[in-house]
Amino acid sequence: MSTTTTAPAPSPSPTAPPPSHPRGTRVLLLLAVFVCAACGLVYELALTALGSYLIGNSVMQTSVVISVMVFAMGVGSLAAKPLQRRAVGAFALVELVLGLVGGLSVLLLYVAFSWLRIYMPAMVVASFVVGLLIGAEIPLLMTLLQRIRRQEAGSAVADLFAADYVGALVGGLCFPLLLLPAFGQLKGALVVGAVNAVAGGGVVLWIFRRETRRAVRAGLLAGVGAVLAVLGTVYVLADDIEVTARQRLYRDPIVHAETTPYQDVVVTRSTAFTGAPDTRLFLNGDLQFSSVDEYRYHEALVHPALSGKRASVLVLGGGDALALREVLRYGDVREVTLVDLDPAVTRLARTFTPLVDLNGRALEDPRVTVVNADAFTWLRDAGRRYDAVVVDFPDPDTAALAKLYSVEFYHLLGRVLEPEGRVVVQAGSPFFAPRTYWSVAATIREAGYATTAYQVDVPSFGNWGFVLATPGADGPPPTPRLARDAPPLRFLDGAVLEAATVFPRDRRPLDVRASTLLDPVVLEYARHEWQNY
Repeated sequence: MSTTTTAPAPSPSPTAPPPSHPRGTRVLLLLAVFVCAACGLVYELALTALGSYLIGNSVMQTSVVISVMVFAMGVGSLAAKPLQRRAVGAFALVELVLGLVGGLSVLLLYVAFSWLRIYMPAMVVASFVVGLLIGAEIPLLMTLLQRIRRQEAGSAVADLFAADYVGALVGGLCFPLLLLPAFGQLKGALVVGAVNAVAGGGVVLWIFRRETRRAVRAGLLAGVGAVLAVLGTVYVLADDIEVTARQRLYRDPIVHAETTPYQDVVVTRSTAFTGAPDTRLFLNGDLQFSSVDEYRYHEALVHPALSGKRASVLVLGGGDALALREVLRYGDVREVTLVDLDPAVTRLARTFTPLVDLNGRALEDPRVTVVNADAFTWLRDAGRRYDAVVVDFPDPDTAALAKLYSVEFYHLLGRVLEPEGRVVVQAGSPFFAPRTYWSVAATIREAGYATTAYQVDVPSFGNWGFVLATPGADGPPPTPRLARDAPPLRFLDGAVLEAATVFPRDRRPLDVRASTLLDPVVLEYARHEWQNY
């Protein structure tokens, strides 16, 4: 059925043959389905990843985003039923709005988190709107496919879902492998939004250009241009917007910031409060150290573990190389392996001057081997043993990090520890997060170690705890002590270590369960949350 470019095309009746389209048109439409599906999944992953970076608790973030989006997709499918009579214009409009909302979603949520402090409600709204628009695609696309070539419903659904699911696969792989490394979260979402607008709006309008009134085509094409202009403008301004929003989250001026495939890395530097330069490293918003007092933490972490044999030492985590600096102060340490997940952190420790000055160029020492890998996976394949192991991971505030504090992890650790070796684990705060702290100790004992808990005060952190362990649950608990040939220390001595094993009444051991891979104990602050101090 032919139409002019100025007259509206009559809607095809159930019995009328579909309008004639050139060969390959159907493939082009399915390609548009493929691209739009890829974009939709990227939006979902971007919202999930952003929540994990900003809030932690990745299980909760993933659950909320997926459940809200799936529910909204159902609502969107129902809401699109009245639009099927004008499917071309409706689909193009849906894709334009989806490209705009999805493209701006990361930026808007980051602003909501930084300025308005309403992240969770904003995330629910964003997930619902994006899901609503994605859900509206399917019935409209089914109508468009039938206009090109009428076929049995089952066959049409199979073709449509095949393109949709393959697109989702490609989008899911492109997000961590291409978009995050090349553009980062904020700019990556903007790029995807632009692709979505072109594929959903431009391509569909091109395919059905002879069935759409000139005024409608002009309006929708102008919409494509407007969406691209908005997204392009925000892309140009994205760095300034991100810097301004991020600075709202930190007290001190930011001197370095980057988002890696693994985490958000921020370094601040200030002299406002101490008179001396205070360099601070944050991972996903959590303070890792303050240069003013980090020596207290790292001396308490490293030196009790090196009071015995120490020719070979394994450091897990600690990519900033500050724990490594303390290890290398012993001349009889022959080799050290440092395993840290994020190459961006170890690169920063090698090249960023304030951090290099703090770690004393530890990563340039010929005794050091750096491995950028997941420590859990690396331990499964490790083929040698070490005299001492220093475990310096971030706190287990997500399920992904909690696996590094599990019974299974400490079983793997036992395979690389010499029978007379010693292992020390940073375990969080026995005051601010007591259930988590004592769970770490219980988990290490459950894995077959004799343990001793001890704690010190680090002003920038507050009260902080560690667990010293040796293989053999039936053996005597190890005594935190310094080696006779320990180097001169600024904070730690024998009297401090002896006192560190005594916990006051309000920090005594709790009866808590061990953490496992399938039943992790995720960081839980006490009622007097430490952020308020």
